[in-house]
Amino acid sequence: QVRLVESGGGVVQPGGSLRLSCEYFGDSFNTLAMGWFRQAPGKEREFVAGINWSGSSPFYPDSMKDRFTISRDNAKNTVSLQMNSLKPEDTAVYYCQTGIIGIPTTERWGKGTQVTVSS
Repeated sequence: QVRLVESGGGVVQPGGSLRLSCEYFGDSFNTLAMGWFRQAPGKEREFVAGINWSGSSPFYPDSMKDRFTISRDNAKNTVSLQMNSLKPEDTAVYYCQTGIIGIPTTERWGKGTQVTVSS
């Protein structure tokens, strides 16, 4: 079955950096768009970054684009999220995702990795 496995979360001080990674286990990774989402306790799921099949077109909400960078390595079936200048409000569980949001038969999600930004 298809699996997505996130890693790289942890505890970091405000202003610090963290790099998350997602490894995809399945077929045809280099045909799939990939995304990162996050969810903090008591808040709704939030889109963080996405990237097309080739890596040529990363995209971000305006609130993320100055500090976060998404990339992929199709030879390794991985997608990464570099997070800089982290703030306490970035604290959340970060999830790797593929498929079409809102169509459950197409969606695949990792189990998440915790990012905590705190002094």
